Amino acid sequence: MEERVIEHISKAKSTLFSFELLPPLKGQDFTSTANAIDLLMEFSPAFINITYHQEEVVYENLPNGFMKKKTVRKRPGTVGIAAAIKYRYGVNVVPHIICGGFTKEETENALIDLQFLGINDVLAVRGDPQVGMKKFIPEPEGNQHALELVDQINKLNKGIYLDEELLNTRSMNFCIGVAGYPEKHAESPNMDSDIHFLKKKIEAGAHYIVTQMFYDNRNYFDFVDCCRAEGITVPIIPGLKPITTRDQIVSIPKTFNVDIPAGLVKEMLKCKNNSEVRELGVEWAIRQSKELMEKGVPVLHFYTMGKSDNIQKIAKAVF
Repeated sequence: MEERVIEHISKAKSTLFSFELLPPLKGQDFTSTANAIDLLMEFSPAFINITYHQEEVVYENLPNGFMKKKTVRKRPGTVGIAAAIKYRYGVNVVPHIICGGFTKEETENALIDLQFLGINDVLAVRGDPQVGMKKFIPEPEGNQHALELVDQINKLNKGIYLDEELLNTRSMNFCIGVAGYPEKHAESPNMDSDIHFLKKKIEAGAHYIVTQMFYDNRNYFDFVDCCRAEGITVPIIPGLKPITTRDQIVSIPKTFNVDIPAGLVKEMLKCKNNSEVRELGVEWAIRQSKELMEKGVPVLHFYTMGKSDNIQKIAKAVF
């Protein structure tokens, strides 16, 4: 049986390399995805994550004064993209499975498809609220929290399906990753609460944690210490997203609830254009990566946002 993420980590003698991709916009072919991957294959990624974005709802004004609800799907399906990457490159893929936009039955069907395709790694996350919504609203008969999603996946690992009378079922073998937040989730009242529910996800069957981006390694190290103090023993993978544009001084803290250190902000403000900011982002991420590797992190996981030339520069410097 093919090794999953957790087996790759357990057998590794040094820090592994991995990265995350956005599915291409609807209507685009595989070329843009392949271009991003091709630049990074020389570093032998242990796995590649593929994000999932739920459908967006927009409202159109009608001539009669009423509004029409319209669902817009901007990106193709993660399951198909994950399979294409897996069999083109021969690398483990980790599709994201989200609560938003899915019923439990639809989630089960997606997991059945993944197992059929030979994909045994998933990242279970709640997902963001729909665009324009202030809070997350699950689908009727859907999972409300990542904890419920992890529990559903783990039940399938035990051969327990939604329809308990279903015949000829078999147990699945998913390695389940979950998200962790070194600076706490934006909706959590405090870090203690955040780690409390993170531990519950591990107890429900999750195998490892991938963190939200951070720009001060002390936040990651403190987070790991807090997790270990609470009895969380699974691997905790640091996630890094290099700064690329000056407007991220505002957008990253606002969108991701992440602080940007004063020293990095100071250097960003000195940059004359976004090309210089992008180079600064590479330099900062290299420093972060080297320190994290010295401390023996299991994997360095990079958020590419679909463009990987800067990740290539970082990887060349540290791997």
